[in-house]
Amino acid sequence: MPAPIRLRELIRTIRTARTQAEEREMIQKECAAIRSSFREEDNTYRCRNVAKLLYMHMLGYPAHFGQLECLKLIASQKFTDKRIGYLGAMLLLDERQDVHLLMTNCIKNDLNHSTQYVQGLALCTLGCMGSSEMCRDLAGEVEKLLKTSNSYLRKKAALCAVHVIRKVPELMEMFLPATKNLLNEKNHGVLHTSVVLLTEMCERSPDMLSHFRKLVPQLVRILKNLIMSGYSPEHDVSGISDPFLQVRILRLLRILGRNDDDSSEAMNDILAQVATNTETSKNVGNAILYETVLTIMDIKSESGLRVLAINILGRFLLNNDKNIRYVALTSLLKTVQTDHNAVQRHRSTIVDCLKDLDVSIKRRAMELSFALVNGNNIRGMMKELLYFLDSCEPEFKADCASGIFLAAEKYAPSKRWHIDTIMRVLTTAGSYVRDDAVPNLIQLITNSMEMHAYTVQKLYKAILGDYSQVTEEEVLDILESVLISNMSASVTRGYALTAIMKLSTRFTCTVNRIKKVVSIYGSSIDVELQQRAVEYNALFKKYDHMRSALLERMPVMEKVTTNGPTEIVQTNGETEPAVLETKPPPSGLQPTSQANDLLDLLGGNDITPVIPTAPTSKPSSAGGELLDLLGDLNLTASPAPVPAPQISQPPFLLDGLSSQPLFNDIAAGIPSITAYSKNGLKIEFTFERSNTNPSVTVITIQASNSTELDMTDFVFQAAVPKTFQLQLLSPSSSSIPAFNTGTITQVIKVLNPQKQQLRMRIKLTYNHKGSAMQDLAEVNNFPPQSWQ
Repeated sequence: MPAPIRLRELIRTIRTARTQAEEREMIQKECAAIRSSFREEDNTYRCRNVAKLLYMHMLGYPAHFGQLECLKLIASQKFTDKRIGYLGAMLLLDERQDVHLLMTNCIKNDLNHSTQYVQGLALCTLGCMGSSEMCRDLAGEVEKLLKTSNSYLRKKAALCAVHVIRKVPELMEMFLPATKNLLNEKNHGVLHTSVVLLTEMCERSPDMLSHFRKLVPQLVRILKNLIMSGYSPEHDVSGISDPFLQVRILRLLRILGRNDDDSSEAMNDILAQVATNTETSKNVGNAILYETVLTIMDIKSESGLRVLAINILGRFLLNNDKNIRYVALTSLLKTVQTDHNAVQRHRSTIVDCLKDLDVSIKRRAMELSFALVNGNNIRGMMKELLYFLDSCEPEFKADCASGIFLAAEKYAPSKRWHIDTIMRVLTTAGSYVRDDAVPNLIQLITNSMEMHAYTVQKLYKAILGDYSQVTEEEVLDILESVLISNMSASVTRGYALTAIMKLSTRFTCTVNRIKKVVSIYGSSIDVELQQRAVEYNALFKKYDHMRSALLERMPVMEKVTTNGPTEIVQTNGETEPAVLETKPPPSGLQPTSQANDLLDLLGGNDITPVIPTAPTSKPSSAGGELLDLLGDLNLTASPAPVPAPQISQPPFLLDGLSSQPLFNDIAAGIPSITAYSKNGLKIEFTFERSNTNPSVTVITIQASNSTELDMTDFVFQAAVPKTFQLQLLSPSSSSIPAFNTGTITQVIKVLNPQKQQLRMRIKLTYNHKGSAMQDLAEVNNFPPQSWQ
């Protein structure tokens, strides 16, 4: 049989192929020749054939039929054969295939070989693809080589030990004695791999972390020698001595100094030296500075050192490299909650990043800008953010508008400024504004009686561009144009039709026109619009004597601020706002809360739903004639409130808010708990006790997200045993920002008249990374102070 072509000739031949089909034909022809050679047990050219097979594998063609040939080469006594054999094993084999177990004995023999290069090949292969079974069998040999005086073998043995620990963590203690003298090695390769090994052990075992904290002074000394040493051509990279080793040492110091005062104190000085002496003109220096900043922010460092770290990030924002600017913005976003004032100094630079062409930098700059907003800079920051909203891409408008709304609600210097800002956002962002903006604006307007005339002028100008004395006909023209416009959404048309109907009791000259408009939409293809029009038409024809009472002005919404999200209580004259019973509801009263949906799902028959409100009496006015038509809407013919039935037990929770404080001072001593922590989602409970009723516990949940993507459509549900009563208020948002940059808060109020130990089952649903997530959990570790 003629000798097969060499690898170099094969590469040259394949590169001459003009099409994919021609290359595939060449590969298939050569694979057939290699298979024939393997079948004939040709030992002469096995090494050459396996080398060619590995090249084909790198091109993406199947090469699994060469696995056994790799094992034969490993068993050979020739170094060139072993080298190709081990390379083939690392590329073609993994622990999912049982064939790899046949290598165990060969690797064990080679680990005890007299030639260091053969030992190095065996260590590399075991550290690359060794399974847990192989690691258990060969860990002893690796530990012996870790103690040898040969630097070449020690650095490879250290990396192999890292792989063994990852596969079999319980073997970690075997390598502990060998690590004692690793940091005394002068060879930088051994030092580098030793630091990697120590880092792996500290991350996987708290006991190892405590044991290695005594090495902090030695690590500080090594790092100091690196930054103070002169030029060394062997380790120099862009004028910096061994930056790879410096970065590894900084990462290990970060782990050792976390939550430890003594270790943090020992490394403060060297971190300051690295931060001030590192050259920043090259990326090598920037990489070291970034690791230094992360270490400073993660340990218990001094305040001056933290300011220095934030100033380094501020200099990164001026760098021409987009990656460095993005890294700086992300790091500042993580630290803005703990070092707010230091980050504020770089506000102008951060705002300038809003004008960057890179969308990822824009998004990070926008998120950081909102985090920097406070009562002192609200006007200037809103001016910049409104300018950004006007010129940004469509994908930013919804998030930017929501952020402006939240900031304006929290820090608005005046109601007029608040209304102007919201109007500016509505006219700028348009359809990108989320649905909750409309009710929030309505609530703001209704609670600002002195601003009604001004607001009407602004709204009218936003629609028509000019404001003057208008007639009834002109107002109806505007609303009709909204109804007939193809640009109007179904919800908007519903608003317009209801507005026209309400005007029928205010206008005197245009009632017939309003009747005509309403009757037209009685045959609309939009079911919602059609139903409204039919019901309004019935009001005109059958119940015209009740129309003025039914279309009375809406009552002012009262905004009640609790320790959680804002709760809007509508006092419509029929019930006391959120009055809760102190005894179980009658058997005939069916609770309507969504907590009922949890009963079957959570299991058990001792779960009680959300507390119902006090029952209301039926209206005794003429409005009762309309119940069959409009579906028992509890309408009244008079705007005067009907008093709620008296409850024999003392009211609680929301009663007496105006007369005394809601929460007791003893709440400060109740520790918080972590109720749920899984898949990056963390739920924490904090507690307060009601001052009006000691049997009521107010629980504030805080949901945070440590993953790299937002969690959307988040819904928290809860259920408690029947001896308790539970009220679940509205959450502050439905989206949890990534990287722990924000939280969702929600308030739970629990009545526990018998002072029994509190138990709760929770259900969490949300969307994350394109998938719908759902989980159940039981919380039994409530602190005694929360229920006793």
